[in-house]
Amino acid sequence: MTMNKAFFLKKGERTPAWRVIDAEGKVLGRLATHIANALRGKDKVDFTKHTDGGDYIVVINADKIKLTGNKWQDKIYQHYTGYIGNLKERTASEMQERQPTFIITRAVRNMLPKNRLSRTMMDKLKVYVGDKHPHQAQVK
Repeated sequence: MTMNKAFFLKKGERTPAWRVIDAEGKVLGRLATHIANALRGKDKVDFTKHTDGGDYIVVINADKIKLTGNKWQDKIYQHYTGYIGNLKERTASEMQERQPTFIITRAVRNMLPKNRLSRTMMDKLKVYVGDKHPHQAQVK
């Protein structure tokens, strides 16, 4: 490779791998930044910010995640239904009971860039409750 050329990762040259991350006992924010960087490919040598060069991420034990401080009661997830006066609010502990995978998915989505490329990156994120997942064949 000559030093006078800039490197850009092409779609055909990328080689995504499959990674399994165990979320048991991990802090949500630190885990989400680790996952977001791996989805973007920022931890690889051939990182190019305008292409999708990241890996597939399988997160297991999403129900055993840890939040620091009083965030189980203080962290609020809001959802607006579209009707007047229908702003739904749930705490993190309520969301953990209803949808344990939502907390990790939402944290990772908010850490990715807000563009079309982030939608394809989110398709590569698989979050599961418990330690069983259907991607045993892909993971080496």
